[in-house]
Amino acid sequence: MKLTFLGAASTVTGSRYLLETTTRRLLIDCGLFQGLKQLRQRNWEPFPVDPASIDAVLLTHAHLDHSGYLPLLVRNGFNGPIYCTPSTRALCGVLLPDSGHLQEEEAEYLNRHGLTKHRPALPLYTRDDAIACLDRFEEVPFRTLIELGQEVTATIVPAGHIQGAGMIDLRADGISILFSGDLGRPHDPLLPAPTTVAHADYLLVESTYGDRLHERVDPLDQLESIVRRTIDRGGAVVIPAFAVGRTQTLLYLLYRLRSANRIPDVPVFVDSPMASSAIEIFRQHPAEHRLTPEECRAVCSVAKPVESVEESKSIDRMRMPRIIISASGMATGGRVVHHLKALAPDPRNTILFVGYQAPGTRGATMVSGAGRVKIHGQYVPVHAEVAVLDNLSAHADAEEILTWLRNFDAAPRETFIVHGDPEAADTLRLRIKETFGWEARVPEHREAVELRVARPRAGQLATNP
Repeated sequence: MKLTFLGAASTVTGSRYLLETTTRRLLIDCGLFQGLKQLRQRNWEPFPVDPASIDAVLLTHAHLDHSGYLPLLVRNGFNGPIYCTPSTRALCGVLLPDSGHLQEEEAEYLNRHGLTKHRPALPLYTRDDAIACLDRFEEVPFRTLIELGQEVTATIVPAGHIQGAGMIDLRADGISILFSGDLGRPHDPLLPAPTTVAHADYLLVESTYGDRLHERVDPLDQLESIVRRTIDRGGAVVIPAFAVGRTQTLLYLLYRLRSANRIPDVPVFVDSPMASSAIEIFRQHPAEHRLTPEECRAVCSVAKPVESVEESKSIDRMRMPRIIISASGMATGGRVVHHLKALAPDPRNTILFVGYQAPGTRGATMVSGAGRVKIHGQYVPVHAEVAVLDNLSAHADAEEILTWLRNFDAAPRETFIVHGDPEAADTLRLRIKETFGWEARVPEHREAVELRVARPRAGQLATNP
């Protein structure tokens, strides 16, 4: 079996793993590269293998750094099935068309204002491309065996990262290989803990927070303080938030604060059609979160959804304190960019980031303390307070990853540290080696490795993993 790291190797984005067995060519995740320009440019490179030669794609979850390249893969010839959980299919039905639409919108804006070196600027793919790729999706519930042919099988088990997120346990040629996807946290307020796993011959484990620990503070206290001081200034709290997962967590926290009369009853807006759709999907899949039906209805009713562009613009003109939750979480696109353009220059306001900010994104620039940020080809001053809630991450931190790894009853033959910036990935590699004595390493981009069946020693019987 050969495994090639086509993405998320020494970087935290673009998850794509090509697995070639003696009979099948499979792609596990098919994500977009995001962040730094040199990473984004990889999206425009020809795919390393002919998409038509891939037999199937298996998705860990719906986030674009894991699913966002699928429209281009299908447009360029892939015609096999895309296996994922029902919630992942529902969320991709929102995220992928929105991604195509935003790319078309951005290209049109750049062309209209002459802000591009390319004549004309083109989208990577269109909304129609994204809609077309959805026909390839096949829903598979958690813990259901996927028969991929020629004795190749896979199972998706809950990862606790976002709704529908899973790890993929793949078996072929006498080898078991586990793709962790993005690992959730054991005490997430909305989602169950990641499934414990006892065995894998080979392991790919994410390392987004491989060199850090989340703050051990109560996010309710932090959010209360930020909202109160902003309201006291007469300002607005603008929260760039991932539409899937993070927005629902924020609504839950605001619900808790309001219910306890810890913050004033100011208007809350969810200004993202994609986030509004994700909220509805959250409501429709109650078995995948911790809330009771009554709590779920109350949480989903905290904010007013913003539908039209004109209504979105009117929020910026309001003179009263308010909370605006809008995608995207790293401020790379979407309506939140327009809110930042309008509200970041005003010192009464607060820009609140609630998750990881990849290098090269507007979010990372603002969190670093930059006094201005580039939006639509122009530099916008940042006089608003910039605050961060790091402990809302949907990714396990370094200690939580190690705690999850302690459930293995034996060391994998090799552990590959993926989906992390170089420092985070290498730090986690060292901690795994020092803590468990496992063989662990950080693969290079496009590196290919052979996965081999262990040979039983003399007098031993081979066992089925």
